[in-house]
Amino acid sequence: MTSLPAIRVKNLIKKFGDFTAVNNVSFDIPTGQIVGLLGGNGAGKTTTLSMLVGILLPSSGDISMLGIDMLKNRYDALKDMNFSSPYVDLPFRLSVRENLLVFSRLYNIKNFKERIEILAKELDLFSFIDKPYGTLSAGQRTRVLIAKSLINQPKVLLLDEPTASLDPDTADWMRSYLIKFQQETNATILLASHNMLEVERMCNDVIVMKQGRIADRGTAGNLITKYGRGTLEEVFLHIARTENHDA
Repeated sequence: MTSLPAIRVKNLIKKFGDFTAVNNVSFDIPTGQIVGLLGGNGAGKTTTLSMLVGILLPSSGDISMLGIDMLKNRYDALKDMNFSSPYVDLPFRLSVRENLLVFSRLYNIKNFKERIEILAKELDLFSFIDKPYGTLSAGQRTRVLIAKSLINQPKVLLLDEPTASLDPDTADWMRSYLIKFQQETNATILLASHNMLEVERMCNDVIVMKQGRIADRGTAGNLITKYGRGTLEEVFLHIARTENHDA
């Protein structure tokens, strides 16, 4: 295992006019961990993920992925990264297969047809793989977005609400699938989620954001013990509802 963290964020700031969405955030994520990124609406977690993947440029601060400076050489890292978000859709008119073909070509995947077949089988896409993406249900789109995020077998995977719109049974299966992927590849996963049971089950470590800052960090068990609560959801609600919380 490399001594460098897979993800390193230092003094990250993002401003939109006079509003500071992310305020001096720093964290390291070791290689091969699944880390949860929690926060209520407006906490800054989606903005943080967007900067990590390069959708947004930070106002200031540093980001490195796999030891590569994302602000200077991000294209060197992108081949080994991927992401999924229900807020970033695929082209509606293209079929599922066509969308996956486009991304397999973008990532220069060898044996791309075989890779698409494997993902279609594992994620049960065959019943709608030749239908336009825009005609799919929300749950089907979520599965396609996960397939897109795994097309290049990424070393760093950024997931924003990966089980959104899935029924409980499928969501539970998806969590098991992602854990299996991580264990088999030693990928590093940063997972933003509102589902506290999901985070407790999947994550080695948890980062809690509030008002653009990191409010606390630790394992789910340690945070539950620290705050004297019964569940991670109770910890989350305590932090969210405490005025001027300082970890």
